[in-house]
Amino acid sequence: MELQPHFELMASYNQWMNTKVYDAASRLTTAELNEERGAFFGSIFGTLNHVVVADTIWLKRFAAHPASSARTLAVIVDLPAPQRLDELMFDDLEGLKAHRRWLDTVIINWVGALTDDDLSTTLSYHNTKGVASKRRYSSLILHFFNHQAHHRGQASTLFSQAGVDIGVTDLLALIPEEVEI
Repeated sequence: MELQPHFELMASYNQWMNTKVYDAASRLTTAELNEERGAFFGSIFGTLNHVVVADTIWLKRFAAHPASSARTLAVIVDLPAPQRLDELMFDDLEGLKAHRRWLDTVIINWVGALTDDDLSTTLSYHNTKGVASKRRYSSLILHFFNHQAHHRGQASTLFSQAGVDIGVTDLLALIPEEVEI
């Protein structure tokens, strides 16, 4: 089974959903975005910031991989490495939103460059606590997209509690209908 088209779909879904989430965030005040809501990362803003933190950590790991596609992540290498999963990389929505849009474009370009050879390799890395791991590259990319979806689901609930409907969130909305020939 060829995985790259599935990762391209996930990258498109990621970008589509992030646009919807940040549009929803723009409808709230700064106080509402930062209100403690009992979520793992506290607020809507904290949750959105966490996804950017985690994406940055993973993209920096992927950029260090010897896979040919990693060259497309050279723009990530010089970003500051987050030290904590709850670190605030931006303290305002507009800065976070602009960075999110940029990250989504980087992700789409990187995924578009993935090859079957890249996906069949392993990636050696250290987690944020310094523990070494070596795992299948394709499985880590799957985790990368699943992590984003997980926290956007949390954000969706927080938006709902704040009275903001972000609309359809299903991946199904981006899967094209098959036409019989």
